[in-house]
Amino acid sequence: MRLSVSLGLWQDRPPEEALETARAAEAAGYPELWIGEMATWDAFALGTAIGAATSRMSLTFGPLAVTVRDPATIAMGVASVAALTGRSTGVALGTSSDVVVRGWHGRSRDRAATALAESAIAVRQLLDGQKSTVDGTVVGSRGYRLRLAAPKSPLTIAAFGPRALEVAARQADRMVVNLVSPATAGALVRGLRDAAARAEVAPPPVAAWVVGAVDPGPAEIEQLRRGVVGYLAAPGYGEMFREAGFGDLVDFARTRPHPRELLAAVPVEAIATVGLLGSREDVAAKAREYAEAGIDELVIVPATSDDDPGGGKTLAACRSAVVPFDA
Repeated sequence: MRLSVSLGLWQDRPPEEALETARAAEAAGYPELWIGEMATWDAFALGTAIGAATSRMSLTFGPLAVTVRDPATIAMGVASVAALTGRSTGVALGTSSDVVVRGWHGRSRDRAATALAESAIAVRQLLDGQKSTVDGTVVGSRGYRLRLAAPKSPLTIAAFGPRALEVAARQADRMVVNLVSPATAGALVRGLRDAAARAEVAPPPVAAWVVGAVDPGPAEIEQLRRGVVGYLAAPGYGEMFREAGFGDLVDFARTRPHPRELLAAVPVEAIATVGLLGSREDVAAKAREYAEAGIDELVIVPATSDDDPGGGKTLAACRSAVVPFDA
């Protein structure tokens, strides 16, 4: 199993801590860092700074919301970081959420799966150095070619629903799933393989984003509990937590209580369902569960705190604990 790291971009921590996480990931020997885009940093600006602060890791941007960033700006951003830092770069595309797309950016998520497919084709063309030819029904790019050197970046597709699985099977070099249990990860791997069989193509490898905290203290536990609150009532995710034994919690979340009330009701065991939490032995056992479910790569999102700024202790411990499975 391959290991990589994603920045947590935790809202309860200093924004500049992202650079500390990047340095810690490289020091622990991780080959790749994922740089997402949420409420804080522009992903490409942060990636350029990380390229200057580290020396070896490849940088993957995203998943970027395909109805917020268009294919040309995505390709320009990836190529810019590659040119300025000299690093290998990748990009991940996804459909994000109503909160981000509609609320923050004032864009529509209608026909999001179509946008994902069209964006994947156009971004691939551009990153390969071709002139874009996608006249999409939702997004597209025609007649543009990168002026910077084409980075020929691998393309990752974030998927959870059936239509995104179809896009991943047809377009992705890698699929990524976010915050899922081993059981749900296994179901998504099977769905991808079925979609690939229908398309008569080989299925891409699958990565899973998982939160991580080794021997966590109260601050790390609180951070991770807060991180799962928004998923408990979400379609698909709620059912996943229900199947894991947290049906009462899901029912409570779907009554739309005050976030403080819901946070207080989240047990540590709910976090452990979707992450690497506990002792080194616990982490190794959970990594084995993901491997047995068909996951090829774990993307560790480390908890951070004043006791473990940047998550360096957790990253080093996870790298050590999972090394027997890390090919």
